Amino acid sequence: MLQNIRQAMMIIETERLYLRRLIRDDAEFILDLLNQPSWISFIGDKNVHSLNDAKKYIELAPMTMYERYGFGLFLVCDKETSTPMGLCGLMKRDNLADADLGYAFLPQFWHQGFALEAVEAVLAYAKNTHSLSRMLALCKTSNAPSIKLLKKVGFRFDRDLKLFDGEENLQIYQLLL
Repeated sequence: MLQNIRQAMMIIETERLYLRRLIRDDAEFILDLLNQPSWISFIGDKNVHSLNDAKKYIELAPMTMYERYGFGLFLVCDKETSTPMGLCGLMKRDNLADADLGYAFLPQFWHQGFALEAVEAVLAYAKNTHSLSRMLALCKTSNAPSIKLLKKVGFRFDRDLKLFDGEENLQIYQLLL
C-alpha cells in the first residue's frame, strides 16, 4: 500500500529515475542525507539529528513549499528499485526574486549521471509545469562539482552573495528557461 501511495505522488519520471513529493515516512532517508558530511559542508547543518527532527524538517520545509508554491524538493528514487538516492527540486526563498534549484545525493550515487538527469528533468518541469522563465541556483564557492553541473546545464554566474559574517560566500547562478 505504501508503495502505491509513493507512486501516486510521482511528479517527474526520467529514463532511470522518478521524483516524488516527500512524505513523513521518508524521515529515515532525510536523517541520513542531511547528516552526510557533504550536506553539512556544502548546504549546512539543519539540526536534524533524530527521526522526529527529520519528520519536522519534511513538514516545515518541503511540505510547506508544496502547499505554498506547488513545488519543492522532491525525493529522487531509482526507477527499478524505488531506492531513495537524493533530493532535487525547486525552492522559493523570501529574499530571492526567483525560484532556485536545489539538489543533493548520497555519496554512493555520485559520478553516475543521476544528478544531471534529475536536474534536467526538474528544469523542464519548472518551465513546462510552472511557466518559470528564470531559475537561480546558490552554491558555495568551494563546491566545484556542483558548479560544474550548473554550468553543464546552462547556468551562468550572476553574483556573489554573503549571507552571514564569517561564513563562506555563496555564488548565485542564473538560467533563462
